[in-house]
Amino acid sequence: MRFLLGLVVILVLAAGGAYLYAGKLPGPAIEIAKPTKYVGQTGTLEVSITAPAAKLSSFQIAFEQNGKQTPLVSLAQPGNAEIKMEGADRVRITRAIGRDAIPDLKTGPAKIVVTAERPVLFGLRKTQATASHDVTVRLEKPTIAVLSTKHYINLGGSEMVVYRATPADVESGVQVGDLTYPGYPASGAKVEGVNITSPAIKVAFIALRWDQDVNTPMYAYAKDEAGNAARAEFDHLSFPKPFKKSRIPLDDKFLDRVVPQILETTTDVNPQGSNLEKFLVLNGELRQKNAATIANYAKQSAPEILWGGAVFHPFTNTAVEAAFADQRTYVYDGKDVDRQTHLGFDLARVVNSPIVAANRGKVMHAGPLGIYGNCVILDHGMGVQSLYGHLSSIAVKVGDMVEKEQEMGKSGMTGLAGGDHLHFTMLVNGVMVNPVEWWDAHWIQDRIVRKLREASGS
Repeated sequence: MRFLLGLVVILVLAAGGAYLYAGKLPGPAIEIAKPTKYVGQTGTLEVSITAPAAKLSSFQIAFEQNGKQTPLVSLAQPGNAEIKMEGADRVRITRAIGRDAIPDLKTGPAKIVVTAERPVLFGLRKTQATASHDVTVRLEKPTIAVLSTKHYINLGGSEMVVYRATPADVESGVQVGDLTYPGYPASGAKVEGVNITSPAIKVAFIALRWDQDVNTPMYAYAKDEAGNAARAEFDHLSFPKPFKKSRIPLDDKFLDRVVPQILETTTDVNPQGSNLEKFLVLNGELRQKNAATIANYAKQSAPEILWGGAVFHPFTNTAVEAAFADQRTYVYDGKDVDRQTHLGFDLARVVNSPIVAANRGKVMHAGPLGIYGNCVILDHGMGVQSLYGHLSSIAVKVGDMVEKEQEMGKSGMTGLAGGDHLHFTMLVNGVMVNPVEWWDAHWIQDRIVRKLREASGS
C-alpha cells in the first residue's frame, strides 16, 4: 500500500512538473514581413507563424491605431485572407490591407499586433506568443507635374524631362514602356546659368531603346513607400530611325585570334566545341552578360551632372566603320551563322591612336570586359555614361576623375574587333543610345540646357 501510495505521489508530482514545464515552453514564432514601414490606401499584410507541425490553437492579427484595435484575420475567421503552408512547420497569412480593410484608417503612427497559441503536453496546455510592428500610415497621394516642354526623341535616342514631385522624398522618375528612368535632384544640375534649389524638382534622362515601338507610352511617376502613386503625362513626339544592315564575314584566322583571347579574360561563359561554336557563344550569351554588367554601373551613377553641359567630344578625323544599331548578319563559309545588333560607333584613325574622354566624368570600369576587350566606362552623372572598347592599353583606373579630352588609353583590336578601332557608345541608365545626339551642340542646348534654365527661372 505504501509503495502504491508513493508511486501515485511520484506520478502526481511528475505530472504537475510536466504541466508547469509545458507552460514555460516557447509559443509560436511570429514574423511580420509586410508592411515593412508604411501603410497606404492599399497594401499587403504578410505574417508567418511557425510551430511544430504548424499546429496552432488560435491566432489573431489586428491593426491598432489611436487606442482602437481593428481585427484583420484570425484562425476562426480567416475572411479574405490566404493561409498557406510553407514547409512542415510554417504558416503564411496574407491579405489586403488599407482603407477598405480599416475604414477608420488615419494618417499617422499605428501598429500591427499578432497573437498566436499552440498546444503543448498533448493539448492539455497552450503556450502563447505576441509580436507587434510599428508602421506609419500615409494616405495622401504624392503629386507630380512635368515642368519641361518640347520633348522630341528618336528611336534609339535620348531626352531629358524636368518635373516637380512632392513630398520630396518619394521615389520618382519617368517610365518608357517597360523601362524605368530614375529622377535625380535638380540641385545637382551643375550647368552655367542654372540654379535650382527646390528639393521637389527632379531631372530624369530617358531613352527610347532602339528595339522599342516608336509609339511606346511615356509618363512621369511618383510613388511613396506606402504604395500611393501618381503619374503625369507630358508632351512628346517620337520619331522612327532607319538602321543599317550589314554582313560580317568570318574566317578561321579571325576566330583563332579573338576566341582564345576573350576566353582568357572571362569566366562568364565556358563554351565548348570548335572556335566557330565558341564564337557564337561569345557573340550571343557573353554579349548579353556584358550588357547586364554595363547596365549595372548605372546604379552607381553620381546624382549630379559632372560634365557641366558641354557638348561631348565628337571624335572627328576618324573613319566611321559601323554606326549605332547596325543590324549585323555574320557569315561563315558562305552561310549565315548569327545575327546581332551593334550598339555603338566603330571609329578608326591610325593604329594605337590616343583615346580621349568624351566629357568630364568618373572612371567606373577600366579593364577587360568580354567582347569589348580592354574597356573604359565613364560616369557623367544622373545616369549618363560613356563606353570606350577594344583598347590596346588603358591609362586610367577606377575612381579617377578625368577631364574632357583627357587621354585614357590607346586604340586597339582587343575583344571582338576585326581591326584597330574605338568602339564608342553612350548610355542612359544602362541603355545604349545613339551617340550622335551627344556630339551635337545644338541638341545639348535645346534638349538639356534650355530646360534646366527654364526650370531655374533664368
